[in-house]
Amino acid sequence: MEYIQINSINDPMFARLHKTMQDVFPPEEVLEYELWAEPLKDPTIRVFLVVQDDEVVGVTEYRYNKELNVAMTDFTIIVKEGLGVGPFLAKKRYEDLMRLAQEHNLDLIGMFAEIYDPYRMTDHSFAGIKVMDPFVRREVLSHLGYMRLDFPYVHPAWTNEGEAVNHLDLCFQPFKENIHSLKASFIRDFITGYYSVLSNKPREWNNMVADLEKRDDIQLKPL
Repeated sequence: MEYIQINSINDPMFARLHKTMQDVFPPEEVLEYELWAEPLKDPTIRVFLVVQDDEVVGVTEYRYNKELNVAMTDFTIIVKEGLGVGPFLAKKRYEDLMRLAQEHNLDLIGMFAEIYDPYRMTDHSFAGIKVMDPFVRREVLSHLGYMRLDFPYVHPAWTNEGEAVNHLDLCFQPFKENIHSLKASFIRDFITGYYSVLSNKPREWNNMVADLEKRDDIQLKPL
């Protein structure tokens, strides 16, 4: 398997990446094709394809934040089961982040991720790919060491139409020992920066951010 980075929407492989996202994720989770142009130029945003025999079998996007010393898994797609794509992606992603941390003198404390809560949602299809089932994905993240941040979470739809996407948990994978909670202000700073590209935020998201400003610590709970 090859781990191939995508840096431009003009890369012929990007069209395959975007089509894969559209096939798997609901529309509110997929940024428009042209709007990827600027993010792909950002060196802190990492987009990779996993290719085997000229076939896209996996996709991942992740990023790191220099100021907060933290990373974020934006999404992971496994297209074909039984090839070991998941472990391959997890290993390559971690190696890439550790290399970048060394190059940029970062001391990453951990990695955020959003995960659907299958117990609160009704559509588990995700293009019929069983390994993408939210029950499976949730258990995989748990095995990787992610924990749920204990507060009601929503995010703005990537369509930028001002809709709130519910049935999600914001999770965190500590890279350091003895991290059992995060400062609410730290979480607020991260997600406001993360979603700064979207100008049209839903009321539910603004209320969530305002609530974080009133709290001190957010506990990490098992998934």
